[in-house]
Amino acid sequence: MSSDRVDYIAPWWTYWLHNFPHINLRFQPIDKTFQPEDENYQQSLIFLGCVAAAGLGLNLLCLAIYLSCLCCCRKEEEEESKKPNSCCVTWSAVTAGLITCVAVGVGFYGNSETNDGVYQMTYSLYNANHTLGGVDSLVSGTMGNMRSGLHQHLARLDEIFATRGDYVQTLQFMQQMADNVIKQLLGLSDWEKAKVDLASIADQSATIEYYRWLTYLLLLILDLIICLLACLGLAKQSRWLLTTMMVFGVLTLVLSWTSLGADLATAVGTSDFCISPDKYIMSKTKDVISADIVHYYLYCNQTLSNPFQQPLAIFQRSLTTMQIQIQGLLQFAVPLFPTAERDLLGIQHLLNSSEASLHQLTALLDCRGLNKDYLDAMVGVCYDGVEGVLYLCLFSILAACAFTVMLCAIPRAWRQIACREQDYDDMDEEDPFNPRARRLGSQNPDHTNMHSFCSYSSSMGSQTSLHPPAPAVSNAPMSEYMNHTALFGGNPRYENVPLIGRGSPPPSYSPTMRATYLSMTEEQRRHFGNDFQA
Repeated sequence: MSSDRVDYIAPWWTYWLHNFPHINLRFQPIDKTFQPEDENYQQSLIFLGCVAAAGLGLNLLCLAIYLSCLCCCRKEEEEESKKPNSCCVTWSAVTAGLITCVAVGVGFYGNSETNDGVYQMTYSLYNANHTLGGVDSLVSGTMGNMRSGLHQHLARLDEIFATRGDYVQTLQFMQQMADNVIKQLLGLSDWEKAKVDLASIADQSATIEYYRWLTYLLLLILDLIICLLACLGLAKQSRWLLTTMMVFGVLTLVLSWTSLGADLATAVGTSDFCISPDKYIMSKTKDVISADIVHYYLYCNQTLSNPFQQPLAIFQRSLTTMQIQIQGLLQFAVPLFPTAERDLLGIQHLLNSSEASLHQLTALLDCRGLNKDYLDAMVGVCYDGVEGVLYLCLFSILAACAFTVMLCAIPRAWRQIACREQDYDDMDEEDPFNPRARRLGSQNPDHTNMHSFCSYSSSMGSQTSLHPPAPAVSNAPMSEYMNHTALFGGNPRYENVPLIGRGSPPPSYSPTMRATYLSMTEEQRRHFGNDFQA
């Protein structure tokens, strides 16, 4: 045995999870020992799921209160208050997006770690099952050879050596040795039940882990897609997309809290097992295999003796004795009974194959192989597996926080979009200062001939004889505008230069500003007419 063998030591996070309060549904503390068949222990794990459900209810209640306050406390927002609200929505969306990205990254890592741990456990279980199956096959094969093959050869030799009493006594002695070998093999534990149990556990664990891994993969992708679509809805200011993402956000919030409850119960239950796995294994196998054998394979140290050492030693001595007897018969009986050579050689071949099976059986029954599989399984479950589940719990918490922030930001964004569209609806569609009317005018070619309010050709009436009328849409140079202003005694106004030849009014959305501008234009027109008559 190797003296530098590493023993199993439970990681620190399993002790931390094991110290979680174990309370049944009647709010009574119970024993923390891993007892999955006990009703109170099952209720303690269900209680952890109920704690997550209570967190979900509290989260939804806070969201409902927030939305109620947002709807009941609606006030008319001034332009000074619009910028801070817009920034609040923007930063909330950015925060939710960053938290979602971090949560998805943590979730992918935790999902991969958990899958690796369960895969290592199932791989170790299959290896142990293969070892136990090999032991059972060798024992069954050796017993079959002793019972059928050796018995047939001895029966024929008994007929051949009927006239020699000493040879018949030798055959009877060999039969006693064969019965002794069969007795020692029957003394070995029945490995068939253990083999079936291990294979069943490995198959069930692999199936459950596949569907668990696939479910979390879909949940991670769903979280990422919802976050991206919500950001797209905020950027495009699409109310229907924001409303849809809000519904899916509530659904994802429920799924996050549900996964948190399931992961927390799984982590605590697995940690209870990882604290003392040997006790649970010995309690489960006491009706199948003796406690000395289980203890030998679980700890596998030099102070423990091999429980199979005595039957294997008797097996070896019996085979050696039978081989000596066969060698003597081949040397002394074959010259007298040549027909006995074939059966004697057959017995010799059978004994040689049994000796080879004995060596293989001795190697398989050594504790180092099964103990290594046991340690690998424990490392896979208690290190990678529980660690991955803890990361999945962190993912669920971060996802719940991210979607809570998103659900708080979407109603504000939806409200701002609704207010902006209401401001557009209150404006006159015929108002040329309305940006919507300008967009419609650019799409309708019939409106391209309408003169600009800022064009002298449309405001001076009789002065068109001095200067030809400008087209509706023109790129008049700055020199032409300055010549017009100098001709009529005005000073060039550079602030109006960008409006020359634009075919559209100044970008103003206020009806008051439009009325002021029209009155000022009318006064300038009357003043110019009086100067011209004078």
